[in-house]
Amino acid sequence: MRPIETRYARSGDVRIAYQVIGQGSFDLVFVPGFISNLDLQWEDEGYSRLLKRLSAFSRLILFDKRGTGLSDRVDTHHLPSLETRMDDVRAVMDATGSGRAAILGASEGAPMAMLFAATYPERTRALVLYGGYAHFHKWVMPPERLEAFIETAETSWGTGATLPNFAPGRVDDTHFTQWWARFERLSASPTAAAALARMNAGIDVRDMLGTISVPTYLIHRRNDARVDPDASRFLARKIPGARLVEISGRDHPIWTGDVDRVADLIEEFLTGEPAVADVERVLAALLVTRIYDTARLGDRLWSERSLRFQENWRMLVGRHGGRVAGTHGELMIARFDGPARAVRCAALLREAAQEIGVASAQGVHVGEIEVRGPPTGLTARVAMQLAAHAERGHILCSRLVAELAAGSGLHFTDAGRISLDELDEPLALVQVTAEQHLEPACRPKPKPAEPATLTARESEVVSLIADGKSNAAIAAELELSEHTVKRHVANILLKLDLPSRAAAAAFSARHAGPDGP
Repeated sequence: MRPIETRYARSGDVRIAYQVIGQGSFDLVFVPGFISNLDLQWEDEGYSRLLKRLSAFSRLILFDKRGTGLSDRVDTHHLPSLETRMDDVRAVMDATGSGRAAILGASEGAPMAMLFAATYPERTRALVLYGGYAHFHKWVMPPERLEAFIETAETSWGTGATLPNFAPGRVDDTHFTQWWARFERLSASPTAAAALARMNAGIDVRDMLGTISVPTYLIHRRNDARVDPDASRFLARKIPGARLVEISGRDHPIWTGDVDRVADLIEEFLTGEPAVADVERVLAALLVTRIYDTARLGDRLWSERSLRFQENWRMLVGRHGGRVAGTHGELMIARFDGPARAVRCAALLREAAQEIGVASAQGVHVGEIEVRGPPTGLTARVAMQLAAHAERGHILCSRLVAELAAGSGLHFTDAGRISLDELDEPLALVQVTAEQHLEPACRPKPKPAEPATLTARESEVVSLIADGKSNAAIAAELELSEHTVKRHVANILLKLDLPSRAAAAAFSARHAGPDGP
């Protein structure tokens, strides 16, 4: 992707940095939260994903608020009012030739967006508020917590120390923690960060909520770590005609968690049409492997053993028909067409780690991922969290993995449930036992999966695959959508632990009865 051009708008005596991307039929102005940096945001996977999704259906206008990122700093002795900062939105719209736009206000950007909509209704097409609030001290933090936050900012700014206040679910993600530390440093200085916090502390727009007359849509995470969800419930009651949708999650920034869910909601509200997936997705098993140093080996010896393990990891993933999907901080991610292959590979990786002398912990989860590019989204995040929660030498899986691996000869034991931020219900877990790796070579091989493990519809689909029909032809014959057929095929391959359509056709031929499999 070519670099996005950054330009500057004049708002009084202050220069406001902005970028414009996308060629949609309407303008969408994104008013960011506490801090931002127009250049650095493109380096984070979630942030860039959000911006690409939004710019796919709009002309997206981005800017750094005064006092942060690439924009001019503020006089810490004469802090600007919310009205002055709100007028920066108008200045950016004027500079980009935008006469009327939808306004997306996230977190601390939400009060600015609300004030703009109330002040310039003729220039506001619609209003979307994510994790917003009308009064800082009531719904974000009381004065005593604010002073503690400012003290942290002034003494530890640039180290990532504020991350637990915004995204506690990402604290153990080394890569994201390092990015957040740079995000702090390049978005504001310690003095500027303290000034921004004090400016935000003065926010109180409760009295003007009833004057907002544009269509308004509210999104808030149910367990938001920074802004109390009651803040959006209050806005929904006070803004005429406002609609509120609460989604799963605890991490506050709009670009964390299930970014696609947020983008889908915004797109449907602003366009009137459900979001259409722009990428092909398939069902896959993800194996996330984590190694760490418990013996305090020292940098040189640890580096040697780590590199040796990574060589084994790549070799074993390939040997089990998997694909190396890359690394994410200390985590190594691999993708498999079937969960049984992922689990068997994990078992051998556990043995390899023991032989090399490093500690390992692994997580396996099944779900939809994009065909192209590294695994992202909910499936990848769940798999990474399973690896993070797994104890040394353990392979922790979602129960779905065990269900889909039925008949494979693998053994699992119940491992309870775990609550994850992005899931409405606790996730049932199982742990891979070592029994199958101690079986004597003469032990009978497990029986192959039987056709009875398939639903009636899946049996129909696999019979038509055996007839050599394409997904489109199967969809036409069964009066289904082609997307539904793709899902059936993916489920068949996972349930039977088969590598391809050709293998599914061979399976159908082996088990064919008078009326098919």
